[in-house]
Amino acid sequence: MKPKIIGLTGGIGSGKSTVAKLFETMGFPLYIADDQAKLLTKSPEILAQIVQTFGNEVIEDNQLNRAKLASLVFKNPTQLALLNAIVHPALQIHFQNWLLKYPSARYIIKEAAILFESGSYKDCDLIITVICPLETRIQRVIQRDQTTRAAVLERINNQWTDEQRIEKSNFIIENTDLSTLNQQVRDIIKQLK
Repeated sequence: MKPKIIGLTGGIGSGKSTVAKLFETMGFPLYIADDQAKLLTKSPEILAQIVQTFGNEVIEDNQLNRAKLASLVFKNPTQLALLNAIVHPALQIHFQNWLLKYPSARYIIKEAAILFESGSYKDCDLIITVICPLETRIQRVIQRDQTTRAAVLERINNQWTDEQRIEKSNFIIENTDLSTLNQQVRDIIKQLK
């Protein structure tokens, strides 16, 4: 029997990675789509497609300069769509192969920032959205990524809103503090059993 796929999403800085790790510590296999996408961009085939699409300016020391690529794609939705068209098909294949490692799991967690935007939510049996106040999210990302408020807002503006995500989700986790977060994850797990 194939495991049920639980999509875990939320806006940048919402705390979805923290929630994902909580599920993982409670025995759920975890696939982190953003991490895998970063690894896939190192493959010669994907990197060549990125260079062909965006030019050599996104390469530095024979490697992808993520900051330069981000500055191109997050200012232009067309460019972002081009990047996603390169990375997401490869990511979907990678995910399907990863899934084969867990034939006896009842559920697996697929954490993806752009679960809805990429269309991969359609492959999920259930969806959990993590929400958090906007200003908290902005401050977290500024601190985590050593970036500017404007750069964070560009990324936020290229993602679905919390309201859009909530409408298509089975569970909502409000990320206000860690103890509440733990309890909300436990409550969801109880409902899954």
